[in-house]
Amino acid sequence: MDTVTPDPSETPSPEAAAAPRVTVAPVVATADSAHGHVDVIDDRDGYLAAVEAIAAGTGPISIDAERASGYRYSQRAYLIQVFRRGSGVFLFDPPAIGRFDELQAVISHEEWVLHAASQDLACLREVGLDPDLVFDTELGARLAGLPKVGLGAVVEQLLGVHLAKEHSAADWSTRPLPQSWLVYAALDVELLVDLRDAMAELLERDGKLDIARQEFAATVAREVKPAKAEPWRRLTGLHTVRGSRGLAVARELWTARDDYARQVDTAAGRLVPDSSLVAAAKALPADKRALAGLREFVGRASRSELDRWWAAVERGQATADLPSHRGPAGDTLPPPRSWADKSPMADARYRHARPVVAAIAERLDLPVENLLTPELLRRVCWEPPIPFEPEALAAALTELGARAWQVEAVAGPLADAFVDAHQEPETQPAEPS
Repeated sequence: MDTVTPDPSETPSPEAAAAPRVTVAPVVATADSAHGHVDVIDDRDGYLAAVEAIAAGTGPISIDAERASGYRYSQRAYLIQVFRRGSGVFLFDPPAIGRFDELQAVISHEEWVLHAASQDLACLREVGLDPDLVFDTELGARLAGLPKVGLGAVVEQLLGVHLAKEHSAADWSTRPLPQSWLVYAALDVELLVDLRDAMAELLERDGKLDIARQEFAATVAREVKPAKAEPWRRLTGLHTVRGSRGLAVARELWTARDDYARQVDTAAGRLVPDSSLVAAAKALPADKRALAGLREFVGRASRSELDRWWAAVERGQATADLPSHRGPAGDTLPPPRSWADKSPMADARYRHARPVVAAIAERLDLPVENLLTPELLRRVCWEPPIPFEPEALAAALTELGARAWQVEAVAGPLADAFVDAHQEPETQPAEPS
């Protein structure tokens, strides 16, 4: 079986050279490492035995999930990997096992270590796995100011280990899963606990551990955003469609494709790509033969489901419910480039606030988007509390979802920036956004 060792062909950075180095033994999907072969647990008896072994381990639980994004419509987990010191690595087949309530009961109150937790929490929760406390090594890497935050890069920098990532975009719904994929998946999760310890030391050294804990807690608490009112408007290239009738055809084609993609559990773009739907909406074919003859209308289901697509075109051409060129207003702000015309004072506040926030982020050695998201900054600039006092700005930022450490860092400087903006002569030209 393959093992993970440092790549001798690459010269490690000073940070990597100083970091503790890890020798990773062959890993298997059960607590027994004698066979040197990775197995997937796909039955209830094996799953319950694994839960018992995990309960006997110690320390944090590292967990990862593999989906089939780009291949399947659903975002379900097709493989879940779990590691705990004293227990080993376990690879589970979620479609075969179903619910993971017994594992949840054992590990729910322990710290879970994930890399980019926000990407995996939804599919883990779908099978009953929901953490109280997480340590997100990807988010930790951002807060630590590391130049690269992908798992392979962070493992190499902090642990001095070269981790191959050749199967990250694989179709994990494949059955049986190739042995090389399973080795990859097992090694991924086994290194996370060591990475967590090294990351925690780095964050504590830089005085950022409390910041990280607040961000990790926010990740767990973050609610799923509601679906957009008109998701069909996400079609790539939709802006090239002219006329409400063309938009109606695009809407009906998108809806028909989405329904069929859900039915066959296949990524929608693999059936008929966005470019094909947009081409049909622009062409407005007169009959089914014209649609079939459209050179740009391609994709694996473009001809086998031609009746489906033509019915959608007919609905779009006949409907009286014509969409507008603008999407639903909702609470979407206008783009900042239009603020100088729509709200000159908001534009002035935004121009003064952006460099202030950037300077604070640089001083704290943080990505500016982790100090304050662009959306949050735009909202507080567009409609700030008046008068511009730190306490009022702090309350507004908190209501918008900023964490305590973010509020403490930016509320006062933002209040000063807003005061400066309102003292600016109105004739001063706006800087480009």
